[in-house]
Amino acid sequence: MANKLFVMLENNPEVMNHLAEALGMDGSLSFYDIYSLTDPDLLAFIPRPVYALLVIIPLTPTWHDARTMEDKDKGDYEGKGEDEPVIWFKQTIGNACGSIGLVHSLLNSEASKHIKSGSTLDQIREEALPKSMLERAKVLEDSEAFEKAHAEAAQLGDTAAPTPTSNEHAGQHFVTFVKSKDGHLWELEGDRKGPLDRGALENDEDVLSPAALEKGLGRLMRIEAEKGGDLRFSCIALAPNYN
Repeated sequence: MANKLFVMLENNPEVMNHLAEALGMDGSLSFYDIYSLTDPDLLAFIPRPVYALLVIIPLTPTWHDARTMEDKDKGDYEGKGEDEPVIWFKQTIGNACGSIGLVHSLLNSEASKHIKSGSTLDQIREEALPKSMLERAKVLEDSEAFEKAHAEAAQLGDTAAPTPTSNEHAGQHFVTFVKSKDGHLWELEGDRKGPLDRGALENDEDVLSPAALEKGLGRLMRIEAEKGGDLRFSCIALAPNYN
């Protein structure tokens, strides 16, 4: 049972931009709705490079089985410190997968250069980086500023957020894809055994490039499609703010 329960977040730019700015992202980046992964005209509206994709996906039996199979022989994540290509947080707060996904987006890509010094995100990064998995998760649990920012963002969705009653998944889950400092595509989700390296990307490829989609979100969609599963998902992109 989770030690804390948050209100679930909607995966839309208004909510995530508000949360990102409250936590310390400067005004040079923004989240954008993605309406197609294949239509070049619709993709042309997204500024490039795209640093992260924040995706909410139905937690179907097919995806659950695939996740369980991939994780079954793995032990607890032991990575920590500056040498790790990504900083990953185990989710121990109920319904916090959206805000943890956002933290993964901002701390593990070029977006990390756009975090204000001394901000909540900067403090979380500095405190959590040298810690082990559960100690790192507790950094988020103990952060009153993180909890307050999440609560404020949860009020901005298009639909009324339900009062949290448990940490049971409500049919959907957030996943983050980033291109990290090692040039690899990483799949980051706080409910897994650790961060997932999905392979190297070329220097000129971002997380919305065909190669990244093939290794990342496209892979998840293929798993569902092969079993005739639920392909409903929402995806927003973190990219430069050209407005």
